[in-house]
Amino acid sequence: MKHSFFAFFVIICAAVSFANDKVTLKSSLNEVTVYTQGAQLHHRANYTIKPGITEVVLEGITSQIDASSIQVRATGAVVILDSRFDLLYPAPGPIAEDGIPLKIKKSIKSLQDSLRTLSFDIQEVIDDIDVLRAAKAIITTNGAVRGQGKVNDSIQLLKQTVDYYTLKMAELNKKLTSLERTKARKMDQKSEMEARLRELQNYANNNLPNQADNNPIPRIIVTFSAKEAASGRIDFSYVISQAGWTPIYDIRSEAATGKISLTYKAQVHQNCGLDWNDVKLNISTNNPYANKTKPELSPWYIDYINYQEKALQEKRARADAYGAVAPSVNTQALNMGYAFTTRNNDLEALNASEFTKVVQQLVAAEFHIDLNYTIKSNNESSMVLIKQADLTTSFKYYSVPKLDPGVYLVAQMTKLDELQLVPAKANIFFDGSYIGQTYIDPSTMDDTLNLSLGKDPNIIVKRTLLKNQSKERIVQDKKERTFAYTVEVRNLKSSEIELVIQDQIPITQNPDITIEKTNLGKASFDEHTGLMEWTFKLKAKENKVIDYDFKIRHSKDNQINL
Repeated sequence: MKHSFFAFFVIICAAVSFANDKVTLKSSLNEVTVYTQGAQLHHRANYTIKPGITEVVLEGITSQIDASSIQVRATGAVVILDSRFDLLYPAPGPIAEDGIPLKIKKSIKSLQDSLRTLSFDIQEVIDDIDVLRAAKAIITTNGAVRGQGKVNDSIQLLKQTVDYYTLKMAELNKKLTSLERTKARKMDQKSEMEARLRELQNYANNNLPNQADNNPIPRIIVTFSAKEAASGRIDFSYVISQAGWTPIYDIRSEAATGKISLTYKAQVHQNCGLDWNDVKLNISTNNPYANKTKPELSPWYIDYINYQEKALQEKRARADAYGAVAPSVNTQALNMGYAFTTRNNDLEALNASEFTKVVQQLVAAEFHIDLNYTIKSNNESSMVLIKQADLTTSFKYYSVPKLDPGVYLVAQMTKLDELQLVPAKANIFFDGSYIGQTYIDPSTMDDTLNLSLGKDPNIIVKRTLLKNQSKERIVQDKKERTFAYTVEVRNLKSSEIELVIQDQIPITQNPDITIEKTNLGKASFDEHTGLMEWTFKLKAKENKVIDYDFKIRHSKDNQINL
């Protein structure tokens, strides 16, 4: 019997020692990776647990969690058995049927009762004051006091009247003064109580019911197993969808140096219910919510066309296209931020882009910024400087004299793929002046961005129709028309330039119309567009003349849209 009892005691002790323990910790947010849509939040907490199975409850997180994205790591002699997301709903406080908290309701009721009692007290004081004032009026208007009747016939009676009036009026005035003081004090109390009552009633009306203290508490619960007491650090992360960033660029050029720099910025926003206070920030071009599944081809069946079915499909397609909504583009420009050093007042301020490290991943790029930022949970945009780089740039002058006699300086920037850009608008600044916007789309450009910097008045281009060489004649049933042009170029600058002249001849898809390129003046020619292009270098003060002509033949009975 003793052995059985001892065995039972050992089993009970073992069960108690290995029963689930629970520890609640407040975690700190220390790093955030912001995606084009969504963000990954990284938290940290230090723990100490007893031997056995322990549930560590981690608080200080947002409730807007994608539970499938939770990742947990820990240091120490422990085994992670499980991790899960949980919402703790606090027990609601006592609420009256009308939704007003009982404490507020009791205070309102107490004030209302006190005001009612105080009103009666004030009315009693007012009544006493009225009685005393009436007594004063009776004494003051009495005939004996006013010297009417037979009072003046007796000196003794007059003396008694004066003595009585003096004594009684002094007594009445003293009582009236005391009552007026009591009335004023009680009226002040009433005003204070009414003001407090209004505050409580306004609070009750604006907080029906008051749920501020009853919001669910988001938690991540990690279950540990430990053979002995252990301590360590817990690092965990999760993804939220209520965040993102929008790119924007500043392109700055200087005529004196010929350099062009690009400032790569991110407008970060978040509304996850948790402020990101003084956190390390990473900007990623990845989108965790984009489709990651490779498309699969299905068999392609063909058959004869059913025209009624085709008409119905086209009608449906038009209806779908009509209901489509074009995505909006955020074009807000924000000022560029800088970090300043206090090591020496003579040192130049450091640029925030100097603290950015680019990490190339398999399908995206990630910018690690070695500066802490604070992003409030208000869905407002906060500017984060990602990178600033000098671009590999060459300059050419372009002119399209058919449309504009001006000559435009164009900067051709290459190797932009190395900057890991994403499609966005860019603000253009030339010698410190804002000159407009352009759009950078790395997915479509051929590794070169052409940026027009404006006209140069020191290069003159003139295009002239040579009327004496432009003829028209009838050949059998065809009308033949000859067009001849000359383009004159003059470089008034003090340096050599590279110039591209663009022009065109017409093209047609009508086999009854023929176009003959009689002289293109050594221009490169695109058969599909009719575009001609002359590229040459022009020395300082040098002139150049380009001549070209072409012929058009068409039916003499028809007009063409020249």
